[in-house]
Amino acid sequence: MKPRVIRLSTTPTAEALAELKLGDIVHLDGLMYTAREGVYQRALEEQANIPMELPRDSAANFHCSPAATIREDGSFVMGAVTATASFRFAKWLPEWIAKSGAKLIIGKGGMSSQNYKDFFVPNGAIYLSTVGYGTGALLGRGVENVEAVHWREELGLAQAMWVLKCNNMGPFIVASDMQGNCLFERENAKIAENLERVYEGTKPAVLKRFGETDDRSDEVIG
Repeated sequence: MKPRVIRLSTTPTAEALAELKLGDIVHLDGLMYTAREGVYQRALEEQANIPMELPRDSAANFHCSPAATIREDGSFVMGAVTATASFRFAKWLPEWIAKSGAKLIIGKGGMSSQNYKDFFVPNGAIYLSTVGYGTGALLGRGVENVEAVHWREELGLAQAMWVLKCNNMGPFIVASDMQGNCLFERENAKIAENLERVYEGTKPAVLKRFGETDDRSDEVIG
């Protein structure tokens, strides 16, 4: 079956979020902001005032590093938006989601179902994952405008809080739902069921990787 394709606002209603299913493909419209460790540390640990009205302006937090340059007039050119791994920011998310009212956390790779159940479900939030690698330029096509760049001097371009106006930005895949289920865990479990059968009758690998053997007489690859 083909996955459903859904257009979703970056200030989604609770009803719209509840309708999302694991594996749905989502394209976003509205304002999205980037926030990763630099923003979390500044806003949560240093208690700096967040320079946006959240979640009124946006409830969509993208874990990414925009590929951008600055023109002589101070405006920005953005060619791509490359997601970064969200598990790195898990320790900040409970406080951030509660403080910012974020309903969409977007990034690469996702987190565990336990994280979703502990951090996301109580706040009515879900996780959207980028689809594969090398999609930064594709996602960049959905950025209609750079509305603002906050804390650039303090944090630098990669860590600053970018505010992006999105038009049909995607694709993203729904990787968690309102019950805290995890798409990647579900699919990995399906694969694991048949993995032994797939390799049944094959010879053991000749080469071993570091970590699989400590015998120096074995051939190893790093």
